[in-house]
Amino acid sequence: MLGERTNLFKMVTGMVRTLIAGNWKMNGLKSSLEEAKKTTQMLQDFPDKADCLICPPSTLVVPMKEMAGDRLHVGAQSCHPEASGAFTGDLSAEILADAGASYVIVGHSERRSEHGERSAYVQEQAHACLRAGITPIICVGESYAQRQRGETKDTVVRILRKSVPTLAESETLVVAYEPLWAIGTGLVPSNEEIATVHGVIRELLIELYQDRGREIRILYGGSMKPGNAAEILAIENVNGGLIGGASLKADDFMAIYATAVA
Repeated sequence: MLGERTNLFKMVTGMVRTLIAGNWKMNGLKSSLEEAKKTTQMLQDFPDKADCLICPPSTLVVPMKEMAGDRLHVGAQSCHPEASGAFTGDLSAEILADAGASYVIVGHSERRSEHGERSAYVQEQAHACLRAGITPIICVGESYAQRQRGETKDTVVRILRKSVPTLAESETLVVAYEPLWAIGTGLVPSNEEIATVHGVIRELLIELYQDRGREIRILYGGSMKPGNAAEILAIENVNGGLIGGASLKADDFMAIYATAVA
């Protein structure tokens, strides 16, 4: 049975189109659009075998979309669950879709820790994205303390189960596994650890969505860079990466993308 499951996961990894996504976080002025423009130009030199996405600050979504061409997707970093209303400073999924965003990151650990966004709220955000025709990228991960206690798998499953939305037939989502202790630290789990967690996520997605769960992309995030991207992307059930700092410079970002289409 285990051998059959392993072979299934290998087939899944090969079938799913890779997504290389950049999360600019709170970085980027209008001058930074030059890096996005360079990314757009460099994409033309690669075969169209993987999707490429940048999620800039919301102020840059419109101008980035205007220069993105047909190879660079543009997304956002958070949204409010409601479609409209008296929510000063917030942006709804409908507003972001109108601005040109086709993906929204929800449940990132920095939003969970800095803004107190709980899994139930993340699920509401994910449903809002689907309502607006946007693909949510749902982030999950464990702390270093949870990892040391051997709670990684239980933590990831618990958080993800409470964060994912109910899907209609035409809807989809992306999951990003980001071990909290690896984000921006340069530390990376072993290949075996990444494979184990991504396998657990795949099992849960199949449990929740049946055959559709085999096709949902699972990204790895947490200090992915040009030097380790090829090795990580080769791991079973790793269907792409959610890139932080290395996505801010087109040369670094495209070096990662190059490994995905090699």
